[in-house]
Parts: sequence; structure tokens; C-alpha cells
Amino acid sequence: MLPEELQKNETQEGSIKSFVLEIAKFVFLALIIVVPIRVYVAQPYIVSGTSMVPTFENGDYLIVDQLSYRFHEPERGDVIVFRYPKDPSKFFIKRIIALPQETISIERGVVTIKNSVSREEFVLEESYNTAVFSDTTTVALQEKEYFVMGDNRGASLDSRSWGALPRELVVGRALVRLFPFNHISVFPGLASYVQ
Repeated sequence: MLPEELQKNETQEGSIKSFVLEIAKFVFLALIIVVPIRVYVAQPYIVSGTSMVPTFENGDYLIVDQLSYRFHEPERGDVIVFRYPKDPSKFFIKRIIALPQETISIERGVVTIKNSVSREEFVLEESYNTAVFSDTTTVALQEKEYFVMGDNRGASLDSRSWGALPRELVVGRALVRLFPFNHISVFPGLASYVQ
């Protein structure tokens, strides 16, 4: 082998090693930045099914805030992602309707909330709910339990079927809808209630 060819081979090997080293640095940095964010701060989810129609459609791409509930408790009206109590490997998206230590009564589709501490009672006005449903049930929630329902009440598997949602199964709340592009929004599905 001629000295010029040897030098050319050594230069190519050095370039390849340098390239591989740069890629390894990039992957390492990406992992130490992305993994903690995905585990502790925010995570993407794709809506599957029609239980939250018209608020969310099948295929909506969401970023879920996993951080804020470390500093404050979930609130009525929050749209949350949680692990399904009957199979924690599955994730569901629903709206919080009743809070810990409240009693929720549903009578022919009318939702009434009674706070066990203040003894206040009010009918929930739900502008986002267009579905007609005829359920009748009463559930008294314990500490760290929530009652959740889908906005499309007729097509939602929710607390009416499987009971109260334990706080430890809550992953986070819907922070941003990124897709479809014509529905991009921050805190999608945010609801305020008339009490």
C-alpha cells in the first residue's frame, strides 16, 4: 500500500470514528433530556374511540401534562388521562365530574353533586355534553377517589360502569391538542361549571 493510500485510509477511519462519537454524544444527550421529560413532565397520547366526542375525536394527538398534579389536586372539569382500573396497562381519557368525599347522583341523565363537608348540593350544567343518557346511580366517593365520565355519555365506559377512579391511577391532564391542525389548542376541553 502506498503512503498516500495509507494516509487516506487513516483519515477515513478517523472521520468514521469522529462521526460515530458525535452520534453517540447526541443519543446520550437526547436520552438524558427526553426520557425524564416523558416520564415526569409531559407525554404524547392519541385518542382512541368516541367516548369524548365532541370534545375529542378518534385520532386526536394530545400532549398530557404529568407535572402539575404533583403540586395541586385534579379539579372538576379537568380532562385527564389515567390507567384503567380494571387493566392498568390501558390508558383512558375522561372528564372529572365529582371530587373526593363528594356524592354524585345521576337521575335520568341529570347529574347532582353533594359536597359531604359543606353539605352544598348543585346540579352540574355541562355545556360540552350533548349526549342523552338515562342512567340512574348514586356513588359516595372516599378520600382520593374521583368520578369520571366521557363527554359522549352513551358511548363511554367510565365510573358509571367500573366505579370510582383512585387518585394513584391519574397520569395527567390534557395540556395541548396538536392534531388535527385545525383544532390545535391549549387545555382542550376546559370546562367551567355553573353551581
